[in-house]
Amino acid sequence: MVLQTIWFFLWGLLWALFFMTDGFDLGIGTLYPFLGKTDQDKRIMINALGPLWDGNEVWLITAGGVTFAAFPLVYSVMFSSLYSALMLILFALILRGVSFEFRGKVDHPRWRKIWDTCIFVGSFVPALLFGVAFANIFQGIPIDHNGIYHGTLFTLLNPYGLLGGILFVLLFMIHGALWISIKSEGDLQERAISTAKKLWPVLLGVVVIFLIASKFSTRLFDNYIEHPAFFIVILITVLAFLSVRFFLVRKTFFKAWFASALTIVGTTFFGVIGLFPNLFPSSLNPRYSLTAYNASSSPLTLKIMLIVVIIFIPLVIGYQIWAYNLFKGKVTQADLAHDEAY
Repeated sequence: MVLQTIWFFLWGLLWALFFMTDGFDLGIGTLYPFLGKTDQDKRIMINALGPLWDGNEVWLITAGGVTFAAFPLVYSVMFSSLYSALMLILFALILRGVSFEFRGKVDHPRWRKIWDTCIFVGSFVPALLFGVAFANIFQGIPIDHNGIYHGTLFTLLNPYGLLGGILFVLLFMIHGALWISIKSEGDLQERAISTAKKLWPVLLGVVVIFLIASKFSTRLFDNYIEHPAFFIVILITVLAFLSVRFFLVRKTFFKAWFASALTIVGTTFFGVIGLFPNLFPSSLNPRYSLTAYNASSSPLTLKIMLIVVIIFIPLVIGYQIWAYNLFKGKVTQADLAHDEAY
């Protein structure tokens, strides 16, 4: 049971790392048509995430791989139950990656407009649907004792699911606006700062509504009530969220971005801790739920995987730190003249 517990929280950590890293470039893509007033602005926004976005999505592959290897039954039920939503996410991410490359291939306004729209769609749709998917997991998926899903894509688009989608979109938009504040100058930077400031109180309202809705629509608070020490996670997340505004006012944008990253990680773990030991709870009957204990791989598999993770995850983190440090400077007009620029 110890191995299953370790892997449950590693599973949650990998999703948190994905949302923390890929969240800001999904947020930039969502803000793309609103902040990018000129073609130069749009190119700066794309190049602000250009060297990093594909590396950020490594965590998505890792989270999916861990689900497959550590909890194969969850993987099979999840990808059959949420098939439509997950395929929409996959197609949107592919569309976004293609758009970055194709946008500058033809120097024509209509051509760029098409791919600009694809960048927005390819960023907004995953941000929304990841939130919808996880909110539905929090409240339970209608699966029976055979793991068969009793619903459609529209079943997932319920009020609580959509509220989770809005929460994720706002979290990522602020995260992205803060990244643009770090990476840009002039009018674009000022618009990004202003956008982050305007979105912050909106997100605050959505967070309060989401927490209240979670009390009535889920059992996420049960583990916190049973083990009050877990409330430290909520406290840290709240302090991180308040720090975003604090650092924004003081124009220390990297600190604000880091606080936003911590907010996203804390928000993810709020749900992960609340779910434990459930990975895929059933809304039809709690006995049909898939947990860390009844859906895991063999102990030997979990041991071997743990050794692999201990060796390679630090290498991936180290590589990403190096990449972020290498491209830490602002994106300027001179950078756009390089052949490597988007």
